[in-house]
Amino acid sequence: MSITFQKRQKELKRQEKQRAKAERREQRKAANRAEEAQRTPRKPNSSVNLTTNSGSCPDRPAKRK
Repeated sequence: MSITFQKRQKELKRQEKQRAKAERREQRKAANRAEEAQRTPRKPNSSVNLTTNSGSCPDRPAKRK
């Protein structure tokens, strides 16, 4: 009977470690997102050129006829 109890205790400890690791990972991700947001604030897309070359890719020049 003690073996079963020990196995259960071991499994509970493993699950607790797994939860703690996931929590630390989420905290690191949140901290990295906050740091990234402070470092490079996002600009609105006002610089996008809406007048493209007859619907083609804005990075390519218009084809000559």
